[in-house]
Amino acid sequence: MSKDPKSSAHKPRHEHSVPFFWPLAAGIELEKEELKLARDNLKFIAEAEKISAPPPPEWATPNTVALDLDTMRLRDFSAGNGEGAASRPLPVIVDAPYAGHSATIADYAKGQSLVETLRAGGLDRVLVTDWKPATEEMKDFDIDKYLAEINVAVDDLGGRAILVGLCQGGWMSAMYAARFPGKIGALVLAGAPIDTNAGDGPLKKMVHDLPPSFYADMVAAGGGLMRGQAMLAGWKDMHPGRQYLGKFLDLYEHVEDPSYLRRTETFERWYENPIDLPGRYYMQAINLLFRENRFAGGRFVALGRRITLHDINCPLFLLAGETDDITTKEQVFAASGLVGTKPAEIEQLLVPGGHIGLFMGTRTLAETWPKIAAWLKAKTAGA
Repeated sequence: MSKDPKSSAHKPRHEHSVPFFWPLAAGIELEKEELKLARDNLKFIAEAEKISAPPPPEWATPNTVALDLDTMRLRDFSAGNGEGAASRPLPVIVDAPYAGHSATIADYAKGQSLVETLRAGGLDRVLVTDWKPATEEMKDFDIDKYLAEINVAVDDLGGRAILVGLCQGGWMSAMYAARFPGKIGALVLAGAPIDTNAGDGPLKKMVHDLPPSFYADMVAAGGGLMRGQAMLAGWKDMHPGRQYLGKFLDLYEHVEDPSYLRRTETFERWYENPIDLPGRYYMQAINLLFRENRFAGGRFVALGRRITLHDINCPLFLLAGETDDITTKEQVFAASGLVGTKPAEIEQLLVPGGHIGLFMGTRTLAETWPKIAAWLKAKTAGA
């Protein structure tokens, strides 16, 4: 039986009937540019999936767990992991933000790490508060609980330390320095909201415009916890163009740039893995600090005693970002007029960039934090 020449003329050059082989067959059919486009599209899909549901962030620098407490693991990045610590200068505790994301922001990536920068600046004893995600058993933990466990950490390290407070870890560090002034050799506050009524940032407006019941309802919906995913979703909704479209357009544009992909994956591992907070701690922070501004007003009670910023008398370094719309420079620098530290012992520096860049920005780590490390070393050597 002869074949119909007309019907065979319209058949594709390659057999597509076996599903397993369709990618190979399609690839042969495509022209060079089409093949590149298809490859880029497939790579984009894989990368978009990676950054949408990435694995948890990791610490960039080797460390050990010096203490495992209810609220945190105190991670030790010291040379020799703290051996012979009694004969060394004061330990530096980086009080990482406890605001819905991992403390790994303090040790973000190799070559882009605050821990690494402080160590390179001659500070041998560096530790970080690795705050634990809140569980149901932690829902009633309050600010006092966190201050008490910082106190345990300081006592365990010899009874005196330097605190480097980042963002929300800044007001917590300042509270500790006010409550236990004799235990702090120096204090660094970076992007820390100290006077929450100062300036005119969007977060200040949001806290005051929304009724207290809004935050209480969110905590209730989280079973007594402020859920990290709820906070992240709210933050994304404040920047919808960037979070739901812009970053994927950028990803597609740079899909063949391995360096860009590596940086993006590292950031999204930190950003897309939020942590839950205790509801009681969160509501205290919203109402007592951000709404009523009790700490700056000298009306906050910490561990049974009213504290004021004037109780802080150690050397103080204030760092703020020029375009920081989370913690405005006014909220940070207001501390200089409220603390009991002598003016000659206060340094303040305004640097280019926004909020997160204060802790992990390449330029700030290269140009600013080495100066802070040298300042700390000079203030505390032999202390």
